[in-house]
Amino acid sequence: MSDLREEARTGPGGEWGSRSAERHLRSLELFGMRFGLDRMRRMMTALGSPERGFQSIHVVGTNGKSSSTRMIAAILERHGLRTGAYLSPHLRSYTERVRISERDISEHDFAKAVATAARAAERVNRTLAEDDHVTQFELLTAAAFFELDRRRVQVGVIEAGLGGRYDATSVIDSSVTVLTGVDLEHTRWLGPTLRDIAAEKLAVLKEGTTLVLPADVDPEVLALAHDNARSKRSRVISPDKGYWETMLATQGSFQRRNFALARAAAEAYLTGAGMSLEEDAVAAAARETLVPGRLQRVGESPLTIFDGAHNPDAVRALCESLDELAADRQIVLVLGVLDDKDAAGMLKLLLGRCARAWFTAPPSARALSPAALESLARQQGFENAVCEPDCERALDQARDFACENERDTLVLATGSIYLIGALLAHLETPRPGLHGPHRQEDRPIQRNTTR
Repeated sequence: MSDLREEARTGPGGEWGSRSAERHLRSLELFGMRFGLDRMRRMMTALGSPERGFQSIHVVGTNGKSSSTRMIAAILERHGLRTGAYLSPHLRSYTERVRISERDISEHDFAKAVATAARAAERVNRTLAEDDHVTQFELLTAAAFFELDRRRVQVGVIEAGLGGRYDATSVIDSSVTVLTGVDLEHTRWLGPTLRDIAAEKLAVLKEGTTLVLPADVDPEVLALAHDNARSKRSRVISPDKGYWETMLATQGSFQRRNFALARAAAEAYLTGAGMSLEEDAVAAAARETLVPGRLQRVGESPLTIFDGAHNPDAVRALCESLDELAADRQIVLVLGVLDDKDAAGMLKLLLGRCARAWFTAPPSARALSPAALESLARQQGFENAVCEPDCERALDQARDFACENERDTLVLATGSIYLIGALLAHLETPRPGLHGPHRQEDRPIQRNTTR
């Protein structure tokens, strides 16, 4: 066991608080994105190889990773396994990224894990070239693996970051790999075609393991997956389409699809562990698992829904689910997008359903300007829009408009997880002249917890 690992178990001197941990993580954004597993492998060695302390399921794909990760963990937890999860990104707090038994870890434990990983990073950085550094995501991932091991989870459900082959999470040796789907995104890093992106994500598959694919996966991706599995002597499974109709606590047809995938992944893991899938446990997980920021119903008067759809494929799934939720309501849109996303493609899917739109900016240096969104909307013939850079004011204005409108109106905020996180925090802040978070009847009707 490394001395860093021992220090963290027994209590390091000069412990960090949560703010110190967050400040350190934010400082690492300056180093940007650097692909490769060498730094991460050195981090694992410095920390005493925590990734070997638990079994794992690896979740990769373009959309649906966080939902599928939460759902898999929920099913396994209800089979009596001590389960952990690593998620990204977070909505409100970095602590959301590491979950033990379906609960976010405490700020104290998170800060302690980040401090330990930071000391490991200092050692690793001294062995690297002058212009090379452990990245923010690598440090976060190392801290998560350290904490999952320290808390003695039996199985960790690990969500990959941007890619696959060189993603920091790929140092784990998983018995089950889940591919949630593939869409054209991050082409600068992953390649220009669907096949290129799929190849990068499928490269995480380990020898003799199980690959779980959606029932409706793209034929080109399916063929590539089978080729990859054959070369790794792995098997490929997909869920029964009948499980798409499972009743869930979380709304939306795309979440039924994600849950079907989660069920198949959990069954594959349990079978490998000599256990059987119990349908009562699956049903309990379906009833009790909520996914913050995904079709989250946050108010009733007016009906307000938040969804972190951030690319055309996710928006397409959102629009399919709106058919169930919106009924005859007109839709008022609050949209904020990052500048590396296909905003035009997202607008093309959304604007035909909207009576009015507020274009705003997520709280990120990479936010696309509201004026740019308005310009793209006008190119598509949509004129009924307001530019409001402050996302909190944009939501307030949209909700006030919906309340004053004679027609039954749904307010939809989407476009970025960063936007949704900021707006969730805003809804908990009292508005001047009102009691509680906005109006009494507008209090969030779902809590962002499981169980």
